[in-house]
Amino acid sequence: MLICLRDYWNQDAVKELLALCMAAGGEAAEQEMNRYFTGDSRELFGCFVNGELSGIIGLRLEGGHTVEIRHIAVKPGWQGKGIGRGMIAEVSRADGVEKLTAETDHEAAGFYRNAGFAVTSLGEKYPGVERFACVFSVKKPAQSRM
Repeated sequence: MLICLRDYWNQDAVKELLALCMAAGGEAAEQEMNRYFTGDSRELFGCFVNGELSGIIGLRLEGGHTVEIRHIAVKPGWQGKGIGRGMIAEVSRADGVEKLTAETDHEAAGFYRNAGFAVTSLGEKYPGVERFACVFSVKKPAQSRM
């Protein structure tokens, strides 16, 4: 179950995970965390295992029924145990969500591909850095017509 981190007491743990997925220092992660906690269209959620914050997923509602994954990270000790895929699955089951999108680097493209996303190269978006667009169309169970 994902829990909104807006009022979570351990902001240092949140910043640590944001810094991990941003490949940035603590100050940049803190600024990004504050954007999540003060904005209207963004939310930052956490996944907890045995009471420990083990993963985060940052989302932005793009309009309509599309949700953009802005950030996703799992603590190194918990990686490879399905936590990232589980967070994505939970978001995809939310009411009204029809499509998930993300933009990532070469290192994380395989993760998204393995999670069921269609992954396409955007080319060299920044000097020497290839970026990838990731799209997941949510398939909702068919409604009964009884």
